[in-house]
Amino acid sequence: MNWLLVLPILIPLLCGSCALVFRSSRLVQRSLGLGGAGALLVSALILIVEVESAGIIATQLGNWPAPFGITLVADRFSAVMILLTGIIAFSTALYSLGSIEYRREKEGYYAFFNFLLMGVCGAFLTGDIFNLYVWFEVMLMASFILMALGSERLQLEGAVKYVMLNVVGSMIFLAAIGVLYGSVGTLNMADLAVHIGELDPRLATPLAMLFLVAFGIKSAIFPLFFWLPASYHTPPVAVTALFAGLLTKVGVYSMVRVFTLLFTHDVAFTHSLLVVLGGLTMVTGVLGAVAHEEFRRILSVHIVSQIGYMIMGLGLFTVAGLAGAIIYIAHNIIVKTNLFLVSGVAYRLGGTYELAGLKNLYRIAPGLSVLFVISAFSLAGMPPLSGFWAKLFIVHAGFEAGAFLVTATALGVGLLTLFSMTKIWGKAFWPENDRGAERRRERRLRSRALLYAPMIFLTALTIAMGVLAGPVYTFSLAAAQQLMDPSQYIETVLRRGP
Repeated sequence: MNWLLVLPILIPLLCGSCALVFRSSRLVQRSLGLGGAGALLVSALILIVEVESAGIIATQLGNWPAPFGITLVADRFSAVMILLTGIIAFSTALYSLGSIEYRREKEGYYAFFNFLLMGVCGAFLTGDIFNLYVWFEVMLMASFILMALGSERLQLEGAVKYVMLNVVGSMIFLAAIGVLYGSVGTLNMADLAVHIGELDPRLATPLAMLFLVAFGIKSAIFPLFFWLPASYHTPPVAVTALFAGLLTKVGVYSMVRVFTLLFTHDVAFTHSLLVVLGGLTMVTGVLGAVAHEEFRRILSVHIVSQIGYMIMGLGLFTVAGLAGAIIYIAHNIIVKTNLFLVSGVAYRLGGTYELAGLKNLYRIAPGLSVLFVISAFSLAGMPPLSGFWAKLFIVHAGFEAGAFLVTATALGVGLLTLFSMTKIWGKAFWPENDRGAERRRERRLRSRALLYAPMIFLTALTIAMGVLAGPVYTFSLAAAQQLMDPSQYIETVLRRGP
């Protein structure tokens, strides 16, 4: 067994289980939350180094040969997603130490934090489409509990909205798996890629649409995104930041995986539809952000808008398009998480998330303002930050593929994104003459200095991705080439084994 593939699942499982056992000890809870996230990050770094040096790696649990056993597999794409999971886990765990109340910690916050990470890592590493469904359900249960912890009315309403539509997505996903298994007779994704050509052409496209709807709900694409802005602003900001960074990206990852490995029989229809949906997702999300006047709601609907760029890159179905999508996923996970963390500190300073109530933040907390500006400009695609390069690569791929309308849409959405970020700056951060409030809020801020460490860390990563855009793009191109040519993936899973 290759333990590098098992550790990202095993570490959060053990830490979450121990956190449940030692729920009465706050010190143990916090140690398991931060220590587990740190160990996950270390294992992710080792995994991506191994994948980069040795190529795609796979293992069969229990030594049952593929396609009969449970397969774990990591290529460049899944390895970088595990690394991003470790980064976000460590950042939000550190932020949680200064923001999560003891009441929520006693109710199992760090346990279900770890179980959520286990589900995310399992989804990124599984080589079996039914186990992908299982990991989605692990994530759904853990995320519902995290969202509902505290039993506040607004949280419970958001949690119910969140879980109901995601359960519908899970039911559609399970139905699609049943039809696929009944038609092809296997669930291993590498084996499915070999035998998917045996599927009746009249069934293949409708089945692809079932998977598109199921993963579309999970990733919040147009028109299936309504659950996200209705629920993501309700839990504590550390939970929202974790969700914003990872959960929808698991849906995007799954869509990329099945529409590069399995459903490539009618690219003219399926992937052209993805391009159209990507454009509509961008537009509807950014218009929602322009309309809202509440910090977290603006950021929540921006998640929808940014998902559109990733779906566009997939729909182009070129090496350049997929490379741009991978970079965009990495950039957005880091920046979006950071912006939510910034909103949490802004709330502590101003006592509200409403922009009208957040004034003078530039004078009150100039460091926070700098962190916001860097992340906001990166989200909007300003050079030389990571968002600029991510959008540049997507736009270049769009022009190269002749998708001029959706590419022009992507450029226009970038301008509206900048407008919505400057709206937050102008209403929440721009200074006003209120010195008394400044002094009071400064004292409150100093007691929460721990919150700055993860924001500085993520901001540094955003800058580093921009400065190192060349190596980042080279790695993404190699990952995209593996996705476009799945022969090595299939060979590794079905023949080399553990």
